[in-house]
Amino acid sequence: MNTRTRVLTGTALAVALGAGAFGAVSASATPAATTAQPAAVVGKKDGPSDKDFTTTTHLTVDAATRAAQAALQAAAAENQKVTVAVVDRNGNTIVTLRGDGAGPQSYESAQRKAYTAVSWNAPTSVLAGRLAQAPNLKDIPGTLFLGGGTPVQANGAPVAGIGVAGAPSGDLDEKFAKAGVDALGK
Repeated sequence: MNTRTRVLTGTALAVALGAGAFGAVSASATPAATTAQPAAVVGKKDGPSDKDFTTTTHLTVDAATRAAQAALQAAAAENQKVTVAVVDRNGNTIVTLRGDGAGPQSYESAQRKAYTAVSWNAPTSVLAGRLAQAPNLKDIPGTLFLGGGTPVQANGAPVAGIGVAGAPSGDLDEKFAKAGVDALGK
């Protein structure tokens, strides 16, 4: 056997022995479950009570997809190439549909419009008008104060936002976003 073969064989043997020793030590260790305290159970005298929690309303993926498809179809009916984004109450994207031929800038713009609408519970066209009084609003990360975003509400509270981008005007984008909101509950 040459030197290289002996070194490789010795290294492989050392690794195998080390792995075996580690496995034996791991197998004999006391399981953590036997020493850990049980988690508090909601409603129990010593744990958190129901008043310590809140329930929120969220769109399902199916509902978000249905809304996005309705907005995309409304745009296609007017021969507009747009992208539609639906975000949840926290601004996390649920679904984004990029229509055939939509510009590359429309993807991020649609998401930012949806985020802006749900964050302020108002259409982005209304919020764009507020920039005259508070121009620093546009500096908030992730927002876009252009028409095309509209909130989805449940009992007056925002639960999602729909943003559309790519049409030649924010008014058209917002019209298509509203078509998405209108498709919910049907």
